[in-house]
Amino acid sequence: MHCRRPNKPKILVIVGPTSSGKTELAVHLAKKINGEIISADSRQVYKGLDIGTGKVTKKEMKGVPHHLINVVSPKMTFTVVQYKKLAEKKIANIIKRGKVPIIAGGTGFYIQAVIDDLTLPSAVPNPSLRKKLEKKSASHLFKKLQRLDPRRGKTIDSKNKRRLIRAIEIASALGKVPKLKKKVSPYEILYIGIATTEKQLKRKINIRLFAQIRAGMIAEAEGLHDKGLTFKRMDELGLEYRYLARFLQKKITKEEMIQKLTAEIWKYAKRQKTWFKRDRRIVWFELKQAKIIERTVVQFLK
Repeated sequence: MHCRRPNKPKILVIVGPTSSGKTELAVHLAKKINGEIISADSRQVYKGLDIGTGKVTKKEMKGVPHHLINVVSPKMTFTVVQYKKLAEKKIANIIKRGKVPIIAGGTGFYIQAVIDDLTLPSAVPNPSLRKKLEKKSASHLFKKLQRLDPRRGKTIDSKNKRRLIRAIEIASALGKVPKLKKKVSPYEILYIGIATTEKQLKRKINIRLFAQIRAGMIAEAEGLHDKGLTFKRMDELGLEYRYLARFLQKKITKEEMIQKLTAEIWKYAKRQKTWFKRDRRIVWFELKQAKIIERTVVQFLK
């Protein structure tokens, strides 16, 4: 007599580029299916980085519990290894309470680490190498990584010094950044992607950026700096905070900041799209197909 294998816990994953509408869709579905949301955003984990990261507000949560937002000080670095550990704990806890975990966000690597139970490379931090690399520009670091490990060079954010330094550190210790080992996923997953046209997404990015500026993004950055967040660390945090730091140091004008940010956010959105397009499990929908998305989710949870 065969023992029946226990069913895997079901989780919902909602992805898409920045400004595509992941949060609204996740909240809408959570209300319908008794779900709780686990954020998968590498910058929303930081306390105080609210307006600049487009963090969900209490009002936008509509009473739906959100996890892995505001978990660490922006002065600290937070790794994918830490994210994986915390997310797995949250998933288990949500399931235990009879609710549906919904992972929603745009940091593809965080999501993949959890749903594919990735074995992540462990290379001990090398302080002397880091110190040396810190002095180099992002473009110098990117070229160095491309020489050391061309495969990792294709997937990394070429402007993110912190990630570049870590990738060089791993490649120097292990010969290359190892190809991540996927295991059989411990979950049954419905993977939903939000599809947008280039025109729609550019418009949404512009609307969101101006809304962030109106909401006090510059004052937020000033306040963070006053509380001890260095301009160097702001630069490492990337995107909005990188250009806010440059503006606050009078290196660029407000107009230049907006112009550069618009271009950088768009490049970032394109990188996100490329990352998610590689995953064949993702079922793509437009936001206007909300009813079809709902039916698909209900069917999956049966």
